[in-house]
Amino acid sequence: MMTHSVEYGQPGERTTQTGFEMPAPTLLPLALAFGLMLAFLGLIFHLYLVYVGVAVAFSAAIGWWRAVIPAEAHEQVALDPAHRPSPVLMRPEAVIRLKPGESLHRVHLPHEAHSYSSGIIGGLAGGCVMAVLACIYGLIAQHSIWFPVNLLAGVVLPSMGSETLEQLRAFDGSALLAACLGHIALSILVGVLYAITLPMFPRYAFFWAGILMPLVWSGVVATLLNLLNPALNSRINWPSYVLCQLAFGLVCGFVIARSERIKTLQSWTLAERAGIVKQDPQDFE
Repeated sequence: MMTHSVEYGQPGERTTQTGFEMPAPTLLPLALAFGLMLAFLGLIFHLYLVYVGVAVAFSAAIGWWRAVIPAEAHEQVALDPAHRPSPVLMRPEAVIRLKPGESLHRVHLPHEAHSYSSGIIGGLAGGCVMAVLACIYGLIAQHSIWFPVNLLAGVVLPSMGSETLEQLRAFDGSALLAACLGHIALSILVGVLYAITLPMFPRYAFFWAGILMPLVWSGVVATLLNLLNPALNSRINWPSYVLCQLAFGLVCGFVIARSERIKTLQSWTLAERAGIVKQDPQDFE
């Protein structure tokens, strides 16, 4: 049994071959396709085209077969000495390996995060802007700043959904307390969520937070409120509500995006996490 062995040169050698083998060019596959096309066209136009097409296709198939079997036809292509491959040169330099965390090597995104305090401040700032816009809407549309306050209290107090317009325009101490507590709590919660998720956004994170997330949040609130309290849902002016949500998202996202970022512990070594080695303060500058 004959064995075929391939000899490879050394990296520093330059080839001395004057040419290389390539499969011999042939038009037989094209002739086979042309014969089959004539044969199928003959089924539509005339029977003689079928005979001619079958003869051409059969002759091309036999010729193509003989060009490949038992030995594939090759041709020698001359190799221009100027285009010969250059020798592969080896360099003894060692490979410099990155440590985990160095130049973001093997670091999961986000590698930096905002503090929770920035989320609380951003949420309160966005909540204040949202409250001012809601009161302005109440003065313009219902001639009362208590109308949006009582509507917001209806999320906590379901009985507010059955109140008349005159009652919603009037001052209600319990509704004011419920609205303030609920608004502050939700603003802080959303602000902390912004602080966690903003580092995961691409550039202009505060813009995405001010447009994308408020629209999603408004859709979720509208759907849930329509199921839980349809009477209250019918009293809400949703375009103005979405506008207030967009203002909240832009202000909250801007405040958080301008805050200082803290590097996550994943860039620390095991010794630094365990407190054996002190982390360099310059890493947090």
